[in-house]
Amino acid sequence: LRHTGIKPGEKVLVPSYHCASMVEPVLWAKATPVFFCINPDTSVDLRDAEKQLDDDVKVMLVTHYFGFPQPMTEIRQFCDKHGLMLLEDCAHAFFGTYNQQPLGSFGDYAIASAMKFFPVYDGGCLVSNKHVLDNIVLTSPGRTFQIKALLNNLEHAYEYSRLRPLRYLTYLPMYLLSQIWKNIKALSQDSQENPIGPASSDGGYGLDPRWIDTSMSSISRVIIQNTSTDRLITKRREHYLALLDALSNLSNCYPLFPTLPDGTVPYVFPLVVNDPKSIFNQLKQQGVPIIRFGETLCFSDETDQCEVSKSFSRRTLQFPCHQDLRPEELQWMIETIRKTFATN
Repeated sequence: LRHTGIKPGEKVLVPSYHCASMVEPVLWAKATPVFFCINPDTSVDLRDAEKQLDDDVKVMLVTHYFGFPQPMTEIRQFCDKHGLMLLEDCAHAFFGTYNQQPLGSFGDYAIASAMKFFPVYDGGCLVSNKHVLDNIVLTSPGRTFQIKALLNNLEHAYEYSRLRPLRYLTYLPMYLLSQIWKNIKALSQDSQENPIGPASSDGGYGLDPRWIDTSMSSISRVIIQNTSTDRLITKRREHYLALLDALSNLSNCYPLFPTLPDGTVPYVFPLVVNDPKSIFNQLKQQGVPIIRFGETLCFSDETDQCEVSKSFSRRTLQFPCHQDLRPEELQWMIETIRKTFATN
């Protein structure tokens, strides 16, 4: 948004189905978010978006929900017709194509989140096919953050029983590092006022402007550069199809996307549930990992904003289709979900 040159008081079209990280940057830029509706298939409702236009609207934000592409040809034409900058939100779509063209290449700018597709603590992308980004200068996150990113990756790997041989070899060094890390945190007074890392790296959705011009950690860069993207894409698609096959016939719910088009690389498997509160609580108690994108919208449920978005916000549960899920983990998750729905 800063690079678009948007001015205080100008407006940004934002999808009504959103999370806080899609709205807070608009507010940080002192611009005004204007919400437009989406259709039941999550595509942009261009007729509603057109109703929101006035002379102050300068940018349109479009999100590829859960990795499934928006109709970018029509959206690009819409933005060109009305003189809007198109910001393509690929946070859920680090990979993928639309009409054989890579996602992220349609917009004036595109952003993506490495943490949603790679086993890393931090990292994101800002790209543009139309604008030179060389004038954006990134600073190092510092040694403390580099240590935090390294420890976070190792701890998560060990927590989920990955890298077992390395775990045994590094038990003593990791113990010593953890003790050093406790002292570092105490000395740096890690808090909301003086954070060691951005909240988004620890599961938050808010914006901390202090991290805007900070480069990713070295360990995250190494992991991304050494990840097989072919395997990542293939496994995510395989896992999505396995979930789709196993969960499509359940009662009181339906898959948000009942097919997986060629060129689509899913972030998660979204399931729309009739009684989400009960199901969510039961699954969480059993240890099933669940994501709730858009659970809290930036407008009141009492308003006449997009009913589709409000419904998805309340009812959509997302299950992982991560490339590193083991067959037994995926099967356990499927069986647990099926049993839970069968008893409700």
